[in-house]
Amino acid sequence: MGERLASFVSGRRTAWVVLIVTMALGGLMIAFGGSPKVSDDPSAGLSASAESSRAARLQRELPSGKVTAAVIVYARASGRLTGADLTVISAQRAGIARAARGGTVVTPARKSDDGRAATVAVPLPRDTASTELAATVDRVRAAARAGLPPGVTAQVTGPAGITADLAGVFDGANLTLLLTTVAVVALLLIITYRSPWLWLVPLLTVGVADQVTSALVAVLSRHSGLNVSNATVGIVEVLVFGAGTDYALLLIARYREELRRDADRHDAMRRAVRRAGPSIIASGVTVALSLACLLLATLPSNTGIGVASAIGVLCALFFGLSALPAALVICGRGLFWPLVPRADGRDDHLTGRTGGVWARLGWGVARRPRVVAAASIVLLAALAAGLSGAHLGLSQADRFRTKAESIDGLATLSAHFPAGEADPVSVITVPAQAERVLAVVRRSPGVADGTIAEKGARDVRITAVLRAQPDTDASYTAVRVLRDRVHAVPGAEAVVGGTVATDLDTRDAAARDQKVIIPLVLAVVLIILVGLLRALVGPVLLVLTVVASFAAAIGGANFAFTHWLGYPALDTSVPLLAFLFLVALGVDYNIFLVSRAREEATRQGTRAGVLTALAVTGGVITSAGVLLAAVFAVLGVLPLITLTEIGIIVGFGVLLDTLLVRTVLVPALVTILGRGFWWPGRLSRTDGTGEAGEAQRARTSPVG
Repeated sequence: MGERLASFVSGRRTAWVVLIVTMALGGLMIAFGGSPKVSDDPSAGLSASAESSRAARLQRELPSGKVTAAVIVYARASGRLTGADLTVISAQRAGIARAARGGTVVTPARKSDDGRAATVAVPLPRDTASTELAATVDRVRAAARAGLPPGVTAQVTGPAGITADLAGVFDGANLTLLLTTVAVVALLLIITYRSPWLWLVPLLTVGVADQVTSALVAVLSRHSGLNVSNATVGIVEVLVFGAGTDYALLLIARYREELRRDADRHDAMRRAVRRAGPSIIASGVTVALSLACLLLATLPSNTGIGVASAIGVLCALFFGLSALPAALVICGRGLFWPLVPRADGRDDHLTGRTGGVWARLGWGVARRPRVVAAASIVLLAALAAGLSGAHLGLSQADRFRTKAESIDGLATLSAHFPAGEADPVSVITVPAQAERVLAVVRRSPGVADGTIAEKGARDVRITAVLRAQPDTDASYTAVRVLRDRVHAVPGAEAVVGGTVATDLDTRDAAARDQKVIIPLVLAVVLIILVGLLRALVGPVLLVLTVVASFAAAIGGANFAFTHWLGYPALDTSVPLLAFLFLVALGVDYNIFLVSRAREEATRQGTRAGVLTALAVTGGVITSAGVLLAAVFAVLGVLPLITLTEIGIIVGFGVLLDTLLVRTVLVPALVTILGRGFWWPGRLSRTDGTGEAGEAQRARTSPVG
């Protein structure tokens, strides 16, 4: 960071200006930003060119396109529904219609072939906010249960029931997530600093950055069509607190180090910002650019997460290098009480230059670097082996960690009706070819029944009830075959949509995004590292270590999901998002370590320099990693398996990267390569000592 900017944020008068202006600017954004336009509709997260999206647009021209179905499943566990049961169910239709409101016409009860269940369809307005839809479904559920004979149950499922339960999952959940995140961050900061008030400064700064992020994302969601879901809000919140607190830890650690060298706190902060700023900026820019790669994703849901997360990281970076140093220098040394850093040499042991656990660890790595590197690689490979046999794609029934009535209703429906009864596939075709397409639909493998549901002036909608339960491989295969067959009807212009088709298109788009985005992110990270370190060998090795860390994290986590937690699969969105967060955040710690190693190498040589860097940065980077892992683990408070999987994979991966890759593997590789790590840069030719002199230093001193 430039000398002039570092002086400005830490000056005696200008620090006040920086703090007041940044807080005022943040306050204005928060006040006028409003709330984001949130949508959890699966079709909203799909590109307009997908076949299911085209089918949805055509269906909106028909009456059914304006409604979504809540399906009530009545069942008697002890036997067949009696005539009296069916009479009560039929009599409920008027009360259910009143509960649904808006002139809803409830269909007559349809009895299953085994006589043990019956269904009633309740059309509800499609363009309804998720919270309003959830309230309507709650009223329908109450009306459906009113006056039922003993032994008869009523469950509301179908697209409307599932959407309502999803909205219910997030009812108050984001507030719970925020409060839990704040509590975790506060606790870890108190443990780290052992000060009754120092923790408040970074926590408040990051809190403002989080709220500014929410305001900016809200504006974008309302005016640019940015896709934002409740899951996006939760992920971004965790990311801002995690990354922002990490940047604060690194800056405060360097500030504390400089306070032990200089009696003037303003000069100490100026040097801290100037020396730590470049690596913090490089880290933040790396994360933001990596997340911005999601702009090239075909799934709008991925694009929304990428844009919102990149904004969050940049906000955390901005406030972390403006408001935070200004507030710290204004508060003075007393902020660190009772462990106030003094410029009298008494705290030199805390800088890492005279020993400590990290210096001893570095010395141990330097003694046998090849053995250490080999053991680390074997451990990472063993964890990565947990990916063998991994399954990708969660069904609707598997997405909730808590009990959901709509999912239980699907199970009841599947037991007595064709599994696709609650949410049939829609085939939209032209009127002239409707009968031919209907015949093809009825003969298609995996289709239990086909019916012309409605006719319009330009289009006809045919419903196809699948034999397989929605969101299963069998249902996806049935949709693929159905598409191939109806597309082959000349002049039909048929397209296949519906919830199952939307989920299939989402899976295919997610697979495409992984193939495109992952190599792009690696290229971006590599380019940034090459520019920062002015070398090629080192950056390539760092990228490879981060990829190895990701493979180990997702492999180890998948083993835990399968054998301990009983999760049936990884959600389709998890590998890409976990990769992005782990690679972008994991390379952070390597940037902090290797940037300091480069600084030290110019004075004392590469091998001694990396040991000094490990000794000096080991404690703070480990604290940052543990904090970030804990913050991502907080995603587990949300009762969706997808978010739990992301939280566990990223949290475990960050710990791996912090405690193994950055602490052991990278120092071992640097020690093995010596000056070659910086090839072809200047340090590969001369790094502050001759190679022989450097080797002698490494043999005689753990930290040079």
